[in-house]
This record gives sequence, C-alpha cells and structure tokens, in this order.
Amino acid sequence: MSGTTAAAVRPRRRAAGAGANRWVVLVVLCVSLLLVALDATVLHVAVPAVTEDLRPGAVELLWIVDVYPLACASLLILFGTLGDRVGRRRVLLLGYTLFGVASAVAAFAPSAQTLILARALLGVGGAMIMPATLSILREVFPDRRERALAIGVWSAVAAVGAAVGPLLGGFLLEHFWWGSVFLVNIPLMLVSLPVGRLLLPESRGERDGPWDVTGALMAAAGLFGVVLGVKRLGGGEPAASPFTVAPLLLGAALLFLFVRRQGRRAHPLVDLRMFRRPAFTTSVGCIVLAMLALVGLELIAAQYLQLVLGLSPLRTGLRLLPLTVAAMAAGLAGARMLRRFGPRRMVAVGFCLTAAAVVTLTAMGGDDNAALLLGGFVLLGFGLETTLFGAYESMLSEAPAEQAGGAAAIGETSYQLGAGIGIALLGSVMNKAYAPGLASVPGVPPGAAREAGHSLGEAYEVAGRLGGSAGESLRLAARESFVHGLHVTLLVSAGLLLLGALMALRLPRVMHCGEPAEGEAPAAGVPSPREPQKPKVSA
Repeated sequence: MSGTTAAAVRPRRRAAGAGANRWVVLVVLCVSLLLVALDATVLHVAVPAVTEDLRPGAVELLWIVDVYPLACASLLILFGTLGDRVGRRRVLLLGYTLFGVASAVAAFAPSAQTLILARALLGVGGAMIMPATLSILREVFPDRRERALAIGVWSAVAAVGAAVGPLLGGFLLEHFWWGSVFLVNIPLMLVSLPVGRLLLPESRGERDGPWDVTGALMAAAGLFGVVLGVKRLGGGEPAASPFTVAPLLLGAALLFLFVRRQGRRAHPLVDLRMFRRPAFTTSVGCIVLAMLALVGLELIAAQYLQLVLGLSPLRTGLRLLPLTVAAMAAGLAGARMLRRFGPRRMVAVGFCLTAAAVVTLTAMGGDDNAALLLGGFVLLGFGLETTLFGAYESMLSEAPAEQAGGAAAIGETSYQLGAGIGIALLGSVMNKAYAPGLASVPGVPPGAAREAGHSLGEAYEVAGRLGGSAGESLRLAARESFVHGLHVTLLVSAGLLLLGALMALRLPRVMHCGEPAEGEAPAAGVPSPREPQKPKVSA
C-alpha cells in the first residue's frame, strides 16, 4: 500500500518553488481559500436585508442562497482537471479575476436576477480557485512531512473562513448596506492577482492526448443535477416531486455515463484507477461521512441558539467561535499527530471524538448551558478537523502528482456532496421528530398545527397570529419538540460518525514518508514507492 507518490524531493522542490519560498506560496494560497470559504457563509446573515431591498420571490431567494455552492460543486472536476492540462496557476488567476468582477456586480446588484447571476459567477470563480490551491500545494510541497504541515494550515484557514463569514457579515450589516459583504473581496483580489502572478509557480500534469471536453461537461451537468436534487430534499421539498426526482435521476445517469466514458478512454479526464487504492477511496468516503454528519448539525445548532435560546445572530456566531478555534488548533497540530499516530488512528480517533461531542450535546435543553455548549463545541471542532485533516492528507498523498488537480477536485466535490446530503438527511430526521409534537396542542386548529410543524420559525409566526393562551401553548410545545428533534438528530449523527470510524480502519497504519531524493536508495526495510511520470513544472 503506497503512502505517497514518489519523486525526487530536492530537484522538484527547486523547480516548484522557483522564484518563491514555498511558505510564501502557502500564504498566497491560504488567502485564496479564505475568500472562497468566507463567501460560502457571509451572505447568510444578510438574507433579511436582501429580501427587504430587492423583494425577491420565494424561488429567487432560494437561488440567491443556493446558486453559489451549486455552481461551485458542479464545476470542481471540470476546472480541477483543466488546471492539470493548461496550468494550475493560470486557472487560479482566472478564478481571482472572475471572483473580483462578480463580487462588484453582486455588491451593486439592482435586482434579484442580477444578484443570482453574480452569485453563480462567484461559484464559477470558486470552482477555479479551490482545487487549484490544493493541487499547487501538492506540487510545491513534495515532501510529505512538510505537506502535512501545509495542509494543516490550509484546513485551519478554511475553518476560519467558514466561521468568520457570519460574524463579518453581521458586523458589516450593522454599519453598511448588504452589498458590503461582497465588497470585502475586491481589495484582497486586487492584491492577490499581482502577487499570485509573481510568486506562484506554474505546474501541469500529463498533457498526452486531448482534454475530454465532453466528459468535463457530463461531469458538470451530472453533479449539478445531483446537488440540485439533494438541496431540494434538504430544503423540505417532497421526495416524490418531479422537480426533485428528475434532476437526481438525470444527474446520476450522467455521472454513470461519465464513469464508463473515463474507463474506456486512453487519456481519461480523471484517472479512476485512483479509486482502486483503498487509502484513496477510504479517504474520500471519510470526507463525505464527516460532512454528512456535521453540516446539517451546524444549521440546526444555529437555529437552536437563535430560536430556542433567543440569541442574536452576532451572539450566535460568537457562541460557535470556540468550534472554529478548536478546529484551527487541530489543523495546526495535525502534521505532528499524523506522524505520531498514522492516518488510521488519527482519522478513527477524530471520528470518535466528534461522536463523543455530539452525544455530549444531547444534554442541551430549553435553558442556556454555556459551559456545556463550550465544551461540546470545542470537542466537536477538534474532532472534526482531525478527521478532515487526516482524510485530506491521505487522499492527496495517494494521488499521482500529475493528477493533483483531479484529486483535489474529487476531494472538494466529496466535501460539497457530503454537506448537501447531510442537510437533506439530518433535516428530514429533524422534521420527522419535530412535527408530531405539534399535532395536538390544546386550542390550536389542525391547519395552524400543520403549518407550525414545518419549522420552529413558522411555529413562532403561527403562535404570534393566534395570540392568547393557544399561542403561548403552541410556542412552548414547539420549543420542546424542537429540542426533542435536536436530540434525535444528534444521535443519528453520532451513529454516522461511528460508521466513519469503522471505515477509517482501512487507512494505512503509518504515515509513509520514505521519498528518497534522486539517486538515493530507499532506507532498509522501507518499500520503494512507485515512480510516476514526473509532471511538467515551469517557473
């Protein structure tokens, strides 16, 4: 079982890092990732202000929120593999440009339709940026020990961006208009473009044979259909609705045809032989399971803090901040933990820690328990980041360097799909556990009870309309039902996390770092890694 692809460390390091210290390159890549992660969450707190200003319809509002992750997830494989062909730095710089232009359009959007278009372009820019950062990182850090540290920093920055988004959005909304949440991207892009052009090395994978344009479009359309269907399920749409079933079936069919096409081509877009490696396949599965179990919980936790405990959006963000700090700590300590414990124990223990945190949070009730939430969120953040770090590092190290863009795109697509499926699955579990508690509240008409059973927010609206003792009874019943549903959802999530811990047992026991320099023989007792064709690298 190969721990990493082999190459001559010193010559490749000189080539990949020509003109720039590799740690400076890491800083530039992290700034890129920070912007993409920020934009995924910064709009959440601005939705009420956008609704008041642009007056979007219900469908338009849904697209304003969802089109960014939908476009980004759909195009990751397309742009990840395109970067392997035409140059990863080139695709990254194009992503910077598009991201900056789209941010300006979004900030001053005069209508909901313009904002949807701008958010879609932001998603396209994000799909260019995300796999490029990981694949360039894979190239600039050929030594696995250093690469593990770099991935730890990279993943810590991702955690910071996702958590700081709502806090930054809340701060800007208190002082400026909603468009300011997009304007913050522009100064950073204006700096990143010239710095990236000057410092980032250009690298490519194999360029034999034509780039499979048809396959790239099939993958993009298939992922779009699957992610759209999953998001509709997560939004509470009926599973039997043709607008849910049709994109799911069409997307799945296109992805099946894409896999068959890649298996038959002499020069495939994505080398599916990577999935024959247990470590690669297991790492991808662990990423999906980790996100499936956790992303839905984050949304439910935010609702709990705001609707049950009555915290403001800013205070909610501050309560969730320890989760981010713990994730940062795990990312920065990840390289040392990986060397000491190996991928198998690190990922499995990360899953178990996260499951323990989730079970601990089942003690949450209708009253605020700040100490419990602090401990649970710290354990949750540390365990989750430990899992994702170990899985990402193993996945990237198992992939050949010439397929780095495709491998990075597969990892990011797994992340997005896991998040979407998690919202749909855990949201459904939450609704099934929440709604029955409101079926027979004294004094509440059946129609009002059904409406209140959609969500806690709607239950509060119905209670406000009813008023009096019936309204107060409905409000109390809704809070109790929501807490009950939260407990059930947490237990289901814990089960998924323990399943991930079992899956992680297929990962390598130790971290293989035996990458000899050119002309050197492997150390005694260390199996010689296979020699892939070296990628073409230019300064």
